[in-house]
Amino acid sequence: MLRLFLQLMIYHFVVGDFAGEPLREAVSAEASMQGEVVVLRDILHVGPLRKEEGQSFSELRSAFWNTLLPGEKTPIVVDDMEKLLEVSAAMYKDENVVAWVWMAPAAADLCAYFWVLPYLSKHKGRFYVVNIAGLPFLDSDGKVHYPKNISQILPKELVKARRLARQVTPAEIEMDGDEWQRILMEDAGVRLHEGGKKITSASADYYDSQLLGFCTQQFQKASKVIRQTLSKFSTPTGDVFLAWRLREMIREGRLQVQGDPAKAPNEFDVKLPGDAAPEHQGSTEIQDEK
Repeated sequence: MLRLFLQLMIYHFVVGDFAGEPLREAVSAEASMQGEVVVLRDILHVGPLRKEEGQSFSELRSAFWNTLLPGEKTPIVVDDMEKLLEVSAAMYKDENVVAWVWMAPAAADLCAYFWVLPYLSKHKGRFYVVNIAGLPFLDSDGKVHYPKNISQILPKELVKARRLARQVTPAEIEMDGDEWQRILMEDAGVRLHEGGKKITSASADYYDSQLLGFCTQQFQKASKVIRQTLSKFSTPTGDVFLAWRLREMIREGRLQVQGDPAKAPNEFDVKLPGDAAPEHQGSTEIQDEK
């Protein structure tokens, strides 16, 4: 099958710039992977998914990220939908164009797969997935590891992983399409990966107890709280979402602030109110995303 790809143009979808870098190297090095890497920069496992009447999906997601980054001088513009529609249009024009979705065992990757499914599945027999979940790869020291993100895989190992590319079946398209519709209907603040292709919904405050577990009765930089949370729990939302959660807890009176919370997290301090005990008896209980 790999020889067939030598005659094709492949669009490689991947989530995040860090994942895009090694994949670009792999595509440049291997003729059977020739094509273009399409980096999806939005992470769809947090924030709203259902747009209002008259609103585009890009407008919905752009508004969400701009809410999370109140101090940004340049507005955030999310254009993943435009990239996806361009690829779909190219596939309509040329039957030698195919699409691969590279998928790691992470909520962001799985939600991206679900999201592109209704568009790319229209091109029968030309929609492929490369799923690395649970598979071993070699790191730079030659040791076996099980990556949780495409960015953790060496380019030469990604070249080998091309053999995993397989067509998404009609049965998968139907079942996974139904799963995406459920996720859209729930439209939760956070989406969690529970293994396989299972996504569960949670409220936006799901990770608050992790953050509160590092807050004390003494003021400390918000950036320190975020850094400690990411270090201990590998919280998959990233720092921007966690900074927003701190701001929300300040607004709700669950944290006190010193400085302007509209600024970057390293420019304001947070502490627990009064003699309040930290709520982190949840932070050690709350599970890392599987």
